[in-house]
Amino acid sequence: MKTSGFTVRGITLSAMFAALLVVLSFVNIHLGFSPVPITLENFAIMLTGALLGARYGLFSIGTVVVLTAIGLPLLHGSGGLALVLGPTGGYIWAYPFAALFIGMIAPRIRGGRTKQIVLTFLTLEVFGSLMLYVTGVPWLAHTYHMTFQKAMVAGCYPYLIGDAVKAFAGALIVVSVRQWISVSGRRAVAGHSAAARNTTLS
Repeated sequence: MKTSGFTVRGITLSAMFAALLVVLSFVNIHLGFSPVPITLENFAIMLTGALLGARYGLFSIGTVVVLTAIGLPLLHGSGGLALVLGPTGGYIWAYPFAALFIGMIAPRIRGGRTKQIVLTFLTLEVFGSLMLYVTGVPWLAHTYHMTFQKAMVAGCYPYLIGDAVKAFAGALIVVSVRQWISVSGRRAVAGHSAAARNTTLS
């Protein structure tokens, strides 16, 4: 069943990954020198884009951001314009686009397991981490009236290693899930073929 180009299955999966983002947003560590916490939000975005693809990834994460902007306390228990226009707003705005770009690239990655892991890691690192700082750091500098260099220290440098770890973990999960789906699909096809042959012989 399709609704405006979206399938019920796709919408259901989008809701599940949106819930994953909401849940993981509560896992955060606040640093004393920065208003930007260490968070697992971008880990959820990496998985969403890579596993749902561009359309549903954008839909899933975009829905959370829009609902948060209009006041629902979805991201670490907060919501409203005060959050999305606050110091971390620049990162939040980029979330849907990160999922979109990851979803455009990651599902098309082919090759052996090692190659897939490396290319998926690079995709998640570039769009699920580095891209967020493109809007996040300048907005942090603007809202806190600090220089760009100070904003980089407060809102970028301390998080890069953790982001790389999340991207690598995400790559392992994504590639493993895809391989499992592929194997399950082949087994299902083989089972149907065997059943069809048995029916024909009988």
